Amino acid sequence: MEKTVYIRMRNRVLAKPEESIYLMDIAQIIAPESVIPELKELKVYQITERDKNIIVIDVMKIIRLISGLIEDAEIQTIGPAQTIIEVILKKKQMSKPLFILIWFLLFFGSAMAIMNFHDDVSMRSVQEKMYRIITGVEDSKPWIFQIPYSIGLGLGMILFFNHVFQKRINEEPSPLEVEMFNYQLDLDNYVIIHENKESMKDTDDD
Repeated sequence: MEKTVYIRMRNRVLAKPEESIYLMDIAQIIAPESVIPELKELKVYQITERDKNIIVIDVMKIIRLISGLIEDAEIQTIGPAQTIIEVILKKKQMSKPLFILIWFLLFFGSAMAIMNFHDDVSMRSVQEKMYRIITGVEDSKPWIFQIPYSIGLGLGMILFFNHVFQKRINEEPSPLEVEMFNYQLDLDNYVIIHENKESMKDTDDD
C-alpha cells in the first residue's frame, strides 16, 4: 500500500556537541499514524568532534533514508531543501572590565560622531539664527532650542531602534533588526552553497 509522507525541512536547528540528530529535530512530518513513530526516531546525523559549528543536511539524504525505511513511500517535500545545524559550543563569558571598556568606546564614539555631524552642518549657528528671527534678540546659547533638540534626538533614536534597553516598544521590527535578518539570510545561503557537499560536484570524481 502506498504511503504519502510530507516533509518540511526547518531552516536552522541548534544542537549540542556529540548530539544525535533525528528526523523530528530537523523537519515537520505529516504521514500515516502507523509510520509516524518510526519516522520521528529516524536517525539522520551524528555530530562528532570532526564537525565544526555548521552542518548542512540536504533533503535528498532525508528522502533516501525514508525510502530505505518505508517501502512504497511517496515522499512530498515542502519548503526549504536544506537544514542548517548550528552546533553550540561553549564560549567564554565576557569579563566585566572588557564590557565596560567596549561600552565607553561605543558611547564616546557615538557622541563624537553626532557632535562632528552637527559641527559640519553648522547646527549651532542655525539655532542662533532661528532664535534671533523669532525673538529678535542675539544669543550665543539659545537653550530654548538646544535642550528640546537634545531630548528629541534621544527619543528619536529610541523610536528608530524600537527598544528601551531590552524592552521592545511594539511588534514592528527595527531597521537594525531587518538588516540583521537580511544578513542572516545571505549568510545561510552562503553556508548552504559552500558547506553542502550535495550542492557541488567535481566531474573528475568517480
